[in-house]
Amino acid sequence: MPTLFVLLILSILYPFSSAGAQEGLGISPIQFVALTEFAAALPSDIQLLDDAIAIEGFLEALDGYPPDWPAIYGEGHHDPGHDDRLFQVNRVRDDRRAGNRALARRVAFRWSGELSHFDPEQKGFSVALGPVLTSTRWGQVRFKSEEFPGELKAVPPADSLDRLLREMAGGKTVELAVIIIGRLIPDESIVYDFSHDQEGLGLIMPVIRVEAVHYVLSP
Repeated sequence: MPTLFVLLILSILYPFSSAGAQEGLGISPIQFVALTEFAAALPSDIQLLDDAIAIEGFLEALDGYPPDWPAIYGEGHHDPGHDDRLFQVNRVRDDRRAGNRALARRVAFRWSGELSHFDPEQKGFSVALGPVLTSTRWGQVRFKSEEFPGELKAVPPADSLDRLLREMAGGKTVELAVIIIGRLIPDESIVYDFSHDQEGLGLIMPVIRVEAVHYVLSP
């Protein structure tokens, strides 16, 4: 088994080893592997939620069936009962979800990242982060974190640093996948809302307590 692949597996299994390491949760090496290879290295207790089918199965295990979005939306945001109906859906589903074993499962989801300025002291790049939205038959799904690490730094291997610096100095945008691993927060673990971009489109936001952050740059 290649050394890089072994290190990849170890970094997923043991993302931090002490409280001090927890503080640096957002500082992680850049892993030059295909996303499919990264996914294949995930331990069996981590469910990767990166496509509609996987996400729909995840939501079904937690909440059973999609909400009736048209009934909740009514006449839209100016409908006097709109907010109350949405609040009721969230409250009922939170209560019904309590004790569900699927809440304790570790999951992984992907956000999009872009390398920003280089920090010579930490020998890593700051990472600009953006959510990934997935269209499903439940509605649009956007994972979010309870709280992101205060510092996001992607540290390249020493033999890749000069190349990345040259590419960025030449104006190239270096994009990478940011894989976030964690568990749903115990209460209000899934937020049901409506999209601000498309009228009446249901928006589902699972809220994850972050345990590990990985930066994957496909070669």
